Amino acid sequence: MIGLVAALIGGALLEAGGNALVRQALVQRWWPLLVTGIVMFALYSVLINRSGLELDFGRLMGCYIVAFFVVSQILAALIYRDLPSARTLLGGVLIIGGGITLLTGV
Repeated sequence: MIGLVAALIGGALLEAGGNALVRQALVQRWWPLLVTGIVMFALYSVLINRSGLELDFGRLMGCYIVAFFVVSQILAALIYRDLPSARTLLGGVLIIGGGITLLTGV
């Protein structure tokens, strides 16, 4: 379980970080950032799909969405100084609750 959670967080860092690099590459028109972002997207996909094989695809992606949401909010705050609104935090609570339900069956 700890390995799966670590892989989900690692995948979220790769995907959200890759997206941030692609976004920056489009603004700066600098292709090395674009290529790095694309490679990060590919690595995310491999990492997630190799680490969660004990879960069916729907549950794996549902749990991944939790990790992606949390990591995205942290990166948005750190990189873009974009703090989540109350509505985003409420939605996040629902997302996290859904992830707990998917993992534990509660």
